[in-house]
Amino acid sequence: MQLKPLADRVLIEPAPAEKKTVGGIIIPDTAKEKPLKGTVIAVGTGTKDEAMVLKAGDQVLYGKYAGTEVEIDGQKLLIMRQSDVLGILE
Repeated sequence: MQLKPLADRVLIEPAPAEKKTVGGIIIPDTAKEKPLKGTVIAVGTGTKDEAMVLKAGDQVLYGKYAGTEVEIDGQKLLIMRQSDVLGILE
């Protein structure tokens, strides 16, 4: 299944959460820090007031609680507005 974001929305694949151990104890996935970076998978066309700056393949940073989580073909992705993206990693 393909998802094409509308207007100023982008589809992002979050980077995997880093595994942390504390003194030999492995912290479960539910306690891991949510990743704040990811890769843009698809972008909308923008709006008449705001051109789409992001493109597929961009590595981006986004806010901790930004976007809505969606699951497509068993893969968890985020869909959010372009304005929720904090910056592009170069």
